[in-house]
Amino acid sequence: MKTVLSLEPPALKRRHLWRNLRLFLLLALAGCSPGKTEKISILGSNTIGEELAPRLATEFHKEHPAVVFDLEFKGTSYGMGALMVEQCDIAAASRELTSTERELARDRSIQFNDYVIGSYSVAVIVNANNPMKNLTRDQVRDIFSGTVQNWKEFGGPDEAIHLYIRDPISGTHLGFQELAMDKKPYADHFKSLTNYAAIVDAVAKDTAGIGYVSFNLTGKPGIKAITVGGVEPTATAVGKGQYPYARVLRLYTIKTKETPVAREFVNFVLSAHGQQIMNEMGFIAHP
Repeated sequence: MKTVLSLEPPALKRRHLWRNLRLFLLLALAGCSPGKTEKISILGSNTIGEELAPRLATEFHKEHPAVVFDLEFKGTSYGMGALMVEQCDIAAASRELTSTERELARDRSIQFNDYVIGSYSVAVIVNANNPMKNLTRDQVRDIFSGTVQNWKEFGGPDEAIHLYIRDPISGTHLGFQELAMDKKPYADHFKSLTNYAAIVDAVAKDTAGIGYVSFNLTGKPGIKAITVGGVEPTATAVGKGQYPYARVLRLYTIKTKETPVAREFVNFVLSAHGQQIMNEMGFIAHP
């Protein structure tokens, strides 16, 4: 047998070996595809989309870093329309389906998964020194629409009523208008603020002030939540359907088109972690 001896010095052989190894690794990496990115598109309700959906998406992404979100919120009708033409995975809704939406779904042989995730509710607050303890729904409507502009008309002090509301671009601005004001326009004499905490602060400093905030802020110093039609703003009252300023929040998917990752997100929202987030943000968790 003929033996062939290598004449390469050991150091040169090692350099060649490392060079070949690096080349192999580069070729191997070039042939590897990156981790698969999954996308969840959620469209719909401003009430859900303003703050809640982005927070839930952020927390879900921490546990599922390969998932990206496409979020757009222009109203429940917008989301349901997009879902029915398969332009989103999930429609966020702050109401039940309308008869028109149900008819359109039937025409297209579409069946929905209807996931109730909780409730949106607001409490009406006044300054802690205001003697008012209860208002009827009509009185709340008349105050915020400007029909009544002095507390004395309800047996309160002779002071002009000062309104503190959410800014017009917020989902809550429209939500309260629908829930409490029969969709009447707000009075001209209001001060709009960018968050509930700012409304609490303003009303706490103004004995003639009135505003609306999430339930979790009603215990702050300087304010008090009033009853509406004798009903206190509590999660229990909302759950029993007694408190008027509340609406059920839903996520809709199409049964035959629901993706595994969309269902996983829904399950996250309904989990203890997701429901805790809802409570932290002033929503009422699903009972």
